[in-house]
Amino acid sequence: MNTGGRSAARRRGRGRLRGTAAVGLTALLGGALAAAGPAGTAQAAPQAPADCSAASRIEQKLAGGTTWRMCWHYESKAGLVLDKVTYQPKGEARPIQVLTTAKLGQIHVPYDDGKNEFDDLTSYGFGEGVQNLSPQECPGGTLKKVKLPHAAAVNGLCTTTRSRGHAYRAAADEGTKVWSAQGKDLLVYGVNKVGWYEYITEWRFSDDGTISTQVGATGNLSPFDYDAGDGRGWPVGRGAKAYATSHSHNIFWRLNFGLDGAPSKVQQFDATTTERGRRTPTTKTRRTDVTKELAGNNAAQRWWRVVSTRGKNKDGHARSYEIVPGHTNKYPGRPYTRKDVYFTEYDACQQFASHNRNCGGTSVDKWVNGQRLKHPVTWVNVGFHHVARDEDQTPMPVHWQGFQLAPRDVTAMNPLTPADLTAQNGQPVFP
Repeated sequence: MNTGGRSAARRRGRGRLRGTAAVGLTALLGGALAAAGPAGTAQAAPQAPADCSAASRIEQKLAGGTTWRMCWHYESKAGLVLDKVTYQPKGEARPIQVLTTAKLGQIHVPYDDGKNEFDDLTSYGFGEGVQNLSPQECPGGTLKKVKLPHAAAVNGLCTTTRSRGHAYRAAADEGTKVWSAQGKDLLVYGVNKVGWYEYITEWRFSDDGTISTQVGATGNLSPFDYDAGDGRGWPVGRGAKAYATSHSHNIFWRLNFGLDGAPSKVQQFDATTTERGRRTPTTKTRRTDVTKELAGNNAAQRWWRVVSTRGKNKDGHARSYEIVPGHTNKYPGRPYTRKDVYFTEYDACQQFASHNRNCGGTSVDKWVNGQRLKHPVTWVNVGFHHVARDEDQTPMPVHWQGFQLAPRDVTAMNPLTPADLTAQNGQPVFP
C-alpha cells in the first residue's frame, strides 16, 4: 500500500490532470463558457434553439401506436438537453405535452479520503467531453451531430428503439385466452468523458408513457487513486498493495414539467399503516398539496407526483407523472446531497444543483426558502457509493443510477390495451 509523500504526490497529480483538462477545454471553447460568468455574478440561463429544425427534432412512433416527439440541444456544461417533450398514445387526437426541459443538474464526485471533490458538469468539462459514437454503438438507430464552438462536429447523440420485455400479460379466468404484448422504447443517449470516467446519459421513452432516465459510469478507475488505506478503498490487483480509493457519484437531474402546456403543481402522498392485533392491518394514504418550495426525502410509503393544472384524461382525472426513485446511496457530506428531491420555484439562473454561479445561493438546498410554488422545477438526486472491485478493471463495467417518471391518469386506460378489452374501463371483468 502506498503511503506518505508518494500518496500526496499522486493525489496532486490527479487533481492537476483533471483541472488541466478543464482549463484546456475552456480555452478551446472560448466564449462558449462565458455565460457562467466570473464568481459572484449571476449566470444567464442557457438558451434553447428558437425553432425545432429537422436536425434538432426527434420523433418516433412505436409498435404499440405511441408517438414521442421532442427537440434537443446541447449545452457546454450540462450536455444533452431535451425540450418540448410530448407523448401521443393511440387514441389521443393530439400530443400531450409532458416536459418543457429535462437535463442533468450536476454530477458531484467526492472521494472518501477527503482529498478530492469534483463537480463534473460545472467545473470539469462534462459537456465539452462529448464522445464520437460509432454506428456499432447505435444499433438500428440514427446518429446525430453535436457541434460545439471551435470544435469539429461529432456523432454525439444516438436515437434508436429497443425492446424491454413484457408490456403486459393477462389470462382469462377460464384459461381460454391470454392477452400479452412486448414493450418497445425510444432510446436517446450520448457519452461524455471526464478524466478517466465516461458517462452514458440515457433517456428511455416507453410505449406505455413511462419515462426512464439513468446515467451509467464506465471507462477506467483513475490510476492516481490506487493509494487508499483500509476503510477508504479496496484492493485491486495482486495481493493488497494497490487500494483503489472509494468515492461517490451524486447525480442530479433538473426537470421543468409543462403538462398540457402550463406550469404544473406538486402533491406528496404518505401512507400510514395501523396494526390491529390479529386482524389485518389497515392503511390510509394522505395527500398533501406542496404549495411552497420543498426539500424532501424518500420514506416508506411516500411518493410525489407532478400534476397538470390544465388537462384531464377522458375519465375526468387530472393528468400527472409520479416520480419513482431508483436505488440510491445518499451522500451525507454536503447539505445539497442530503435530500432526494427538491421542488423550487423557477428561476432562470438556477441551472445546476451545486456550484451554480451566484444565484441567491450557489446550491439547490439554499433555494428552498418558503417561496410559493407557481412554476415548480423538480430536482432529483440519486447517489452511488463506488467501492471498487477487481472486476472494475478494465474497462470498467457500467454501473447505473437513475429513476422513472410513471404516467398517473395521463390516459383513461393503459394506452396499449387490446381492442377487445377497451370497453372494460371501470369494469374489470374479462370476456
